[in-house]
Amino acid sequence: MIYQSPAAGAVPLASANPTTAATPLSTTPRHVIPADQLGEAIVGFRSRDQRSRPFNLLRTQIARLVGEGVRVIGITSATPQVGKTFVASNLAASLARLPEMQTVLVDLDLRRGSVAERFNIPVQQGVTEYLAGEVDDLSTIAWGVEGERLTLYPTAEARVHSSELLASARLQGLIASMRAIPGQAVVLCDLPPVFANDDSMIVSELIDGYIMVVEDGVTTAKQVRDSRRLLGSVRCFGTVLNRYIKGFAGGDYGYGYGKGSGYSDYYN
Repeated sequence: MIYQSPAAGAVPLASANPTTAATPLSTTPRHVIPADQLGEAIVGFRSRDQRSRPFNLLRTQIARLVGEGVRVIGITSATPQVGKTFVASNLAASLARLPEMQTVLVDLDLRRGSVAERFNIPVQQGVTEYLAGEVDDLSTIAWGVEGERLTLYPTAEARVHSSELLASARLQGLIASMRAIPGQAVVLCDLPPVFANDDSMIVSELIDGYIMVVEDGVTTAKQVRDSRRLLGSVRCFGTVLNRYIKGFAGGDYGYGYGKGSGYSDYYN
C-alpha cells in the first residue's frame, strides 16, 4: 500500500450548516463490539502487526491534515471492489490509537455498505434508516469497539434510491454534526465508488476532501483522472495504492476481494 499526496492546497470552507447550530455527533457508542469478534481483515488496531504499518504511515498524514483544520474526509474509489472499505476501516482503527483523537467512521455507501460486515456488527438500523427518517436519534445507531476510541455508524438495509437520501437535508445536518464534535476529531466517510452513481459527487460537496483508493494493476490512470474530474473542485488529499504486489519489506498487504469491475454486484 502506497500513499501519494497531490500538491498542497487550501482547505475549502465547509459548505454544510454552521457547527454552532448543530448538535455534536455522539462519540459515545450505544453498542459495543467485543474486540475478539473483529474480522481478520481489521489490522489497524494491532500496532505490532506489520500489516498495520501502511495504515500507521497514512495515519500520520491524516493527523497533519486534522491539525490544519480538516475534519471530514471521504474515502472513495473509481470502481467497486478495490478495497476502499478495507482501507477506510483500518485507517479509522489506526487513527483511533492516537491519544486524544476522537475517530469516527460513517458508512455512506448506502447501496453496498460493508463497514458492518468488516467489523462483524449485527446491525439492524443504521445511517440509511436515519436519512430515511425512520430513526431520529443518531446515538442509537452508534457502535464502538471494546477498549478502543473508535465510533462506528454503519449502514443496515441497502437502498436503491440512495441519491435521494444523500441529497436530503438530513445528510447536511449529519455532516454539520460531524463538524460540531468538540476537541480533536476526525470523521472518515466511506463513500460509494465514483463511477457507480452520483452519490459520491453529492456527498463530496459537503466534506473537506477525499482520499482515492486505487488497486495496483487494475485501476487505470484514466479512471483516476476521470474520477477527480467528476468530483470537481473538491480537494483530493491523495491516493492510496492498495494490493501493491511488492508491498513493504517484500510483503503483500492486499486482501483479495476479487477481480473484475464489480458493477453487477454493486447494482444487484
